[in-house]
Amino acid sequence: MASFYQLDFEKPVAELERELEESQTRLRMEAKPGEESASPGVADLQARIATLQEKRRTLLSDLYSNLTAWQTVRVARHPARPQTRDYVRMLCKDFQELHGDRRFGDDPAIVTGFCRLGSVKCLLVGHQKGKETSEKISCHFGCAHPEGYRKALRAMKLAEKFGLPIVTLVDTPGAYPGLGAEQRGQAEAIAVNLMEMSRLRTPIVSVVIGEGGSGGALGVAVADRVGMLQFAWYSVISPEGCAAILWKEANEQTNTAAARSLRLTAKDNLDLGIIDHVIAEPTGGAHREPLAAAEALRAWVVSQLDHLRGLPIDELLQKRYERFRRMGAFTEPSEEPPVVEVKPSAATKAV
Repeated sequence: MASFYQLDFEKPVAELERELEESQTRLRMEAKPGEESASPGVADLQARIATLQEKRRTLLSDLYSNLTAWQTVRVARHPARPQTRDYVRMLCKDFQELHGDRRFGDDPAIVTGFCRLGSVKCLLVGHQKGKETSEKISCHFGCAHPEGYRKALRAMKLAEKFGLPIVTLVDTPGAYPGLGAEQRGQAEAIAVNLMEMSRLRTPIVSVVIGEGGSGGALGVAVADRVGMLQFAWYSVISPEGCAAILWKEANEQTNTAAARSLRLTAKDNLDLGIIDHVIAEPTGGAHREPLAAAEALRAWVVSQLDHLRGLPIDELLQKRYERFRRMGAFTEPSEEPPVVEVKPSAATKAV
């Protein structure tokens, strides 16, 4: 339970977890295996552990039910939060990874492969940020290069050919902004993905599992159904990027204001019609109970695929088109122009 990485608003929880860990260690030392009845000291420890666990659960529930937008962003970036390869390990059977875009190289920031998700055969595509320092550097901290998006599209077209549905897991602060990526056509690669995914003749389900930053996220998220984990974020720009543009400085105050204004939380995106569903996370976030978070994700994805696979493909494509055409539409209240009474002049009367 203890972690070197600690969110500042979780400090009260950290103290409880320290006490809980100490009590559990003492219980393991004092409890004798094979004894039918526990000693009074062991019984007291067990009661204390139960009390601490309940306090921890209640405190976490209170904290995570009142997160600000900026706190949600920080939870989405927690280093222990499950990533695509974690979900592959927890959910997928017979995963066969595909590599390379057949043009330039293989981008480790994008993971693609065929697998079984429950009883459903599908293609899985997802961003990978990395856990250890060396992996993070190799994966560019989840910021994909053009070859990553081209690899994803190559695999998607293969899934379309075999009649298999596509599942994408979004977790990126944005596409890689380096010189080499721009020279190899970063914007063009994302734009082609948007166009091609909009007309792939197979069901597509996308889930934002952590960060959903701008075109880097949308490049694999043009789908028939889009969901978000409860403490993920999805926006046109990161809070820091927005703060740097508006206030010329990104700090705790400007980041908080930017995150609130961007309306980037899962609830905000649901209210705006950007996503279709918010997938509830375990108390305290997915990083505390990865298996429970994975099961909730699996259940929602499989239910959506079961529904989408029953639709005629032309109807599916039409609904996908209409879904994205609705985004950004709004109606301004129309006001009747004021009636101005024009009185005839003396010259007009003479005529």
